[in-house]
Amino acid sequence: MLNPASSTTAKYEFYDNGDVASVSSQINQQYRVTAGGSLSGSIRVPGDKSISHRSIMLGALAEGTTEVTGFLEGEDALATLAAFRAMGVDIEGPDKGKVTIHGVGMHGLKAPEHDLYVGNSGTSIRLLSGLLAGQSFDVTMTGDQSLSGRPMRRVTDPLALMGANIESHDGKPPLTIHGVTDLKAIDYPLPMASAQVKSCLLLAGMYAQGKTSVTEPAPTRDHTERMLTGMGYPVEVNGNQISIVGGGTLKATQIDVPADISSATFFMVGASIAPGSDITLLHVGINPTRIGVINILRLMGADISLANERITGGEPVADIRVRYAPLKGINIPEEQVPLAIDEFPALFIAAACAEGETLLTGAEELRVKESDRIQVMADGLQALGVDAKPTADGIRITGGKIGAGEVHSHSDHRIAMSFAMAALRAEGTIVIHDTANVATSFPGFVELAASCGLHIELNHD
Repeated sequence: MLNPASSTTAKYEFYDNGDVASVSSQINQQYRVTAGGSLSGSIRVPGDKSISHRSIMLGALAEGTTEVTGFLEGEDALATLAAFRAMGVDIEGPDKGKVTIHGVGMHGLKAPEHDLYVGNSGTSIRLLSGLLAGQSFDVTMTGDQSLSGRPMRRVTDPLALMGANIESHDGKPPLTIHGVTDLKAIDYPLPMASAQVKSCLLLAGMYAQGKTSVTEPAPTRDHTERMLTGMGYPVEVNGNQISIVGGGTLKATQIDVPADISSATFFMVGASIAPGSDITLLHVGINPTRIGVINILRLMGADISLANERITGGEPVADIRVRYAPLKGINIPEEQVPLAIDEFPALFIAAACAEGETLLTGAEELRVKESDRIQVMADGLQALGVDAKPTADGIRITGGKIGAGEVHSHSDHRIAMSFAMAALRAEGTIVIHDTANVATSFPGFVELAASCGLHIELNHD
């Protein structure tokens, strides 16, 4: 058996043959977080989830052996790993973040014996849709209940323009992909900024005849482009248009996955709102397409400094020091929204602790994440006595006191961790329900948070 996504906190275990077993889907895991405290010390959060996914995908298609360090051993990334094992790729590990991938080349994948189960991972199913559209075999991808409700037409519609043959359940998973070996290149303007859609089409473009181009309405994370280039597959970037020509090859390389800025965000917000805090987050990825959270917190008055900036495996990294500072409400610039789309649940906690009003607009994408993050966060904040008014594409939060109470994460990992940090400024204990999915992105969150000052306990019903 592959190293599971850890004991009772895991919802799934992933086996060497690619099979997946549900082991704790019935567990109602809770966080009980006592009010007060501050964050201090130097810590390294788990590896970047986006880069971990892509390291498996591109390493599997490369010629030669790719060595990965810093790999995130969370359920989402393990789901991607299990999928490629099921398609005949020899992958060793993970062992303390080290993974060895013996690539099979661009056309070496094999039809899996069973459906590919990707759990809660939207990144897995959307990127794999593009990658698998141009294979010579058919495959069905399934997910958990949450994933089965998420929209997939944003990838299946443009893939259909390329000649892909994909069946869905009313535009949602499961997806059955009938392999097509003569995909056609397209020039596609993205209707909304989405790194997942962009990456999906670039991966399909590797198997298409001609040049596939994707035009973004706003910049999104560029990990796919960086890793493709680092593995010898040319990518053309012309302003907001990214292009790739089919028929190329990938060469194995070494990939050092930086710490995930999305995971670091919870501690950045926690330190910013809790008096007396002074924490350093080590080796964090500061890709320019991912630093919206730093920009937004600084606009709110946060005390954030970067040190030891360097380039690792084509990705910029730094040590991030955050000290407590009083925050003020702001109108969040819409150009920063795509650069911080995954970080907004935590940023809503910062807004709840800030003086004055914070307004977010242009973030309708938050309504179709692991949960409707606008509504779920608004409900939780209101349950704690915070003035939070959701809108169609954002939220209006007036800072003030955070009370004690119970909130429901709706099995959304980022919701759960965000409300855990809220307890640093709460007037009483906060109980957060349905927290097992934290294992999708941040195994060991409770232990690490407790080690630097959060008064958090893990309970099971």
